[in-house]
Amino acid sequence: MAIELGKPGVDGLDGVVGVLREWQYDGAPMQLHPGDVGWFWRFGAETTAAAIRTWSRDGRVLAIGLLDGPDLLRLTVAPDAVRDEELARRVAEDAGDPERGVLPAGKVFIEAPSGALVQDVLSGNGWDADEPWTPLRRDLTEPVPEPGVRIEVIGPERTHVRTAVQRAAFGSPNFTDERWHAMAAGSPYADARCLIAYDAQDTPVATVTVWSAGPGKPGLIEPMGVHPDHRGHGHGRAITLAGAATLRDLGSTSAIVYTPSHNAGAVATYRAGGFEERPVLRDLCRS
Repeated sequence: MAIELGKPGVDGLDGVVGVLREWQYDGAPMQLHPGDVGWFWRFGAETTAAAIRTWSRDGRVLAIGLLDGPDLLRLTVAPDAVRDEELARRVAEDAGDPERGVLPAGKVFIEAPSGALVQDVLSGNGWDADEPWTPLRRDLTEPVPEPGVRIEVIGPERTHVRTAVQRAAFGSPNFTDERWHAMAAGSPYADARCLIAYDAQDTPVATVTVWSAGPGKPGLIEPMGVHPDHRGHGHGRAITLAGAATLRDLGSTSAIVYTPSHNAGAVATYRAGGFEERPVLRDLCRS
């Protein structure tokens, strides 16, 4: 059977999330996680569905891509299909032809797992390596140290606290209460938690959202941020530890995160929280 490019639609989103859950395992290369789709869900189910692409053979999904913005395809592949030549060539062809509705003309990017054949095919087609990203991982088989500050798990009635810290931490007005509620309505959020850290004056100073992929699988941190007025006091480490402990309580065997390599502060914060750096990753870019 030939490889088919598809869009799941709103009704198919939960199925895509379920497939992504199955593909997560400790030791896997950094790849698209159900939490990535869950975080994108803040734009609403219809927008999320419109951003998903699937590649299937004989009804079985072999690759899933998330258009995380108009020019970036975040792609992952079934563990037993990472070296599937037909799949790799079809994905590369679809990504390279703007009329197929995957990526537009002009400068675009693809994130794909290390070792996936599609990376080799794209490189052979003239795609170049882009800026480096640093993935980090923390093992959760042992208990996580206490964060040393008060931690609150945010529910719908406290959304405004969560979104305010997010907006301040990232200098962006875009994460509104409405977007938090849209995110929380998505199926991935059933296995997610939003946390707030408070300082000694009981001021909200840092936030994190963590996403479980189910017991026995790696969980994701996306995103983590510290209020700019309260940086330099260890609050990033504290909220990172709280997030890791929450993932452990949800059954995750490890916590994963990645950040631009030039963001030395973020890398240092995660390392202070017990995360270990893994080999640097690079997206592929078509100039």
